[in-house]
Amino acid sequence: MSESLPVATIRTQVTVPLRFPDGYTTTARLFTFDGLVDGREHLAFGLGDPGAAERAGDVPLVRPHSECLTGDVFGSQRCDCGPQLREAVQRIADVGGYLLYLRQEGRGIGLYAKLDAYALQDAGLDTFEANVALGHAEDERDYTVAAQMLAALGVGPIAVLSNNPEKTEQLGRLGITVTEQVPTGVFLSPANADYLAAKASRAARAADLPFVR
Repeated sequence: MSESLPVATIRTQVTVPLRFPDGYTTTARLFTFDGLVDGREHLAFGLGDPGAAERAGDVPLVRPHSECLTGDVFGSQRCDCGPQLREAVQRIADVGGYLLYLRQEGRGIGLYAKLDAYALQDAGLDTFEANVALGHAEDERDYTVAAQMLAALGVGPIAVLSNNPEKTEQLGRLGITVTEQVPTGVFLSPANADYLAAKASRAARAADLPFVR
């Protein structure tokens, strides 16, 4: 049974040209919202022609991407967030859809706490163990705002671009019909090998959760 979803509305929309450090360029339609349950300034990036997939009898591709200042902006090698963001923008632009940029730094624990968790990882804990050691859940991200944004945009069934089945499960529980989970690439470096191994292990456990396919 889906959860009741508070109504959000589109506040502003504006066209923004994007350029990435490797030279890739595209144009996005940025949307801001009123009525999001956590009051944060989340953004939706409309990429390509989001309606083209529906007109062709397919569904738009959507990536819920949680903010990572260190990876997305400064190119930190401790995670794969920056490369995943770059990949997602191009893949969505190619077929039409939305990138939902969610202000959920550090799996929802915040920037300072994320850096505290890094220090614990340097002492031997994995990324999830470190969050728990700081008094947080392994992953505190909540995708209610993502579902609200999709509803405000009038998006029907979607394909989710993610390796994390928990995103798909939460969206399904919130009333979003997910027809497919599309995997992202694997962006391995010596600095993030342990981090990716921990994510893969947790995703394998989460894959047993039911979700709408």
